[in-house]
Amino acid sequence: MAELLLLRHGIAEERSPERHDAERSLTPEGRVRTQAVLAQLLRLDLGCTALFSSPLRRARQTAELACAAGLAPAVQLAEGLAPGGDPWPLLRAVAAGQRLALVGHEPDLGLLAAALIGAEPGRVPLKKAGVALLHLDFPPGSARPRGQLRLLMGPRQLLGGS
Repeated sequence: MAELLLLRHGIAEERSPERHDAERSLTPEGRVRTQAVLAQLLRLDLGCTALFSSPLRRARQTAELACAAGLAPAVQLAEGLAPGGDPWPLLRAVAAGQRLALVGHEPDLGLLAAALIGAEPGRVPLKKAGVALLHLDFPPGSARPRGQLRLLMGPRQLLGGS
């Protein structure tokens, strides 16, 4: 069995007509909270063998913080994690006994999690800097894996209500 860790980017700058959405950065609060979440993921022994990130700045910054914290060895950018992208091909990168991390956006990560566990779209929302952990099974002859949701937490739950 393989595992999939979904991590939504941290708190980012507000949308603005003066700035393209792809260039929105993490806020100082977003960086601090994300670093605390990542430290907690490490305490929970949720390190990953590989990490893919959306190329949008706020997700990329979250992924870079994850690698700097020791959650994964390196960031690999993936267009499939940009809003509206197709993340399914990335799941081929995880082998039995490994844990793959995907850093991206809502509603896309939640939709992926819901599809993997057979839930209705919108039933697995991820808060900013929130995580979902799924066990993945690759049934013979099936084009897509099936998942079992093992953890779904927002930063408040991960950090003990802070």
